[in-house]
Amino acid sequence: MAPQFTGNKHSESAAARVLGSGTSGVAELMLFHPVDTIAKRLMSNRGKVSSVGLGTVIFRDKASASAGTKFLSLFPGLGYAAGYKVLQRIYKFGGQPYFNDFLSSNYKSTFVNLFGEKNGKAMCHAAAGSLTGIGEIILLPLDVLKIKRQTNPEAFKGRGVITLVREENFKLYRGWGWTAARNAPGSFALFGASAFTKEYAFGLTDYRKATWTQNFISSIAGSVASIVISQPLDVIKTRIQNQNFESKVGGLTICKDLIREEGFRGFFKGCTPKVLVVGPKLIFSFTLAQSLIPLFANYV
Repeated sequence: MAPQFTGNKHSESAAARVLGSGTSGVAELMLFHPVDTIAKRLMSNRGKVSSVGLGTVIFRDKASASAGTKFLSLFPGLGYAAGYKVLQRIYKFGGQPYFNDFLSSNYKSTFVNLFGEKNGKAMCHAAAGSLTGIGEIILLPLDVLKIKRQTNPEAFKGRGVITLVREENFKLYRGWGWTAARNAPGSFALFGASAFTKEYAFGLTDYRKATWTQNFISSIAGSVASIVISQPLDVIKTRIQNQNFESKVGGLTICKDLIREEGFRGFFKGCTPKVLVVGPKLIFSFTLAQSLIPLFANYV
C-alpha cells in the first residue's frame, strides 16, 4: 500500500519553524563564513589560479601576512552575512513547509495524478522548495552587500550600509532574474532529492519522523544535487553582484565574456571546492533545521 500523501494536518507551529531554522542559520554562520568567503573569491577570479597563486586569490592583499591575519581576512562582511544567512535560513527552511502545506492542501490531486502517490508527495516537497527559492530574492540586497564585502570591498568607498541603501536603492536587486533562475532549480533539487531519499531509501511515510542520521544522509543527497545543478547560474549571479555599484554589465554580457575567455568549463569554476567545502555547510544547516524543527514542535 502506498504511503498516504497528507496535507498540513500535522504541521509544526510557526515558532518551531522559526526557532529550528534560525538556530541552524546561526550555527552555520559561526562555523562556515570563512569557507563561504573562499568559495566566492574563487568563483570571482577571472584568470587562471596558477598564474597569480592560490594564496593571492583567497587572501588578496593579506596573502603574505601572518596566519592569524590571513584567517581574520576571511571574515569580511560578517555583519551583512549574519543578517542575510540567518534570515535566509529562517525563510528557506522555515518557509518551505508553508509552501508545501499550501500545495498539498490545494493541488494534492494534481501531483498524485501526474506522479503517483509516492512520487507525488516527494515532488510536492520539491516544487515547494522551488517556490521558496524564487521568493528568496526578497533578501537579495543583503546577499549583494555580503558578496561585495567578501570579493570587492573597494566598491564601498567608505560608505555605511544606510548610505548605500539610500544611494543605490533598487540597484541592490541587480541580478534578481539570474538569482531567481539559480534558486528555482537549486531549491527544487535540495528539497526534492532529500524527499526522494527519505521516501525510497528509508521508506518514511512522514518525513518529520526521520532520525538525525536519516536527515543527514538525505541532506547530503539534496545538497550535492542543489550545488551541481545551480552552479553555472551561481557563477553568473556572483559576478553580477561583485561588480562596483557603478557597473552596469548584465548577465548575458558576462555569459558571453565567460565563454569567450574561459570556455564552458568556466561555468563550473569553483564547483569542486564548493561541493567539498560549501556542501558541508548546507548539509550541516539542512540537517540541523530538519531535526530541530520537529524537536521544537514538541515544546512550542
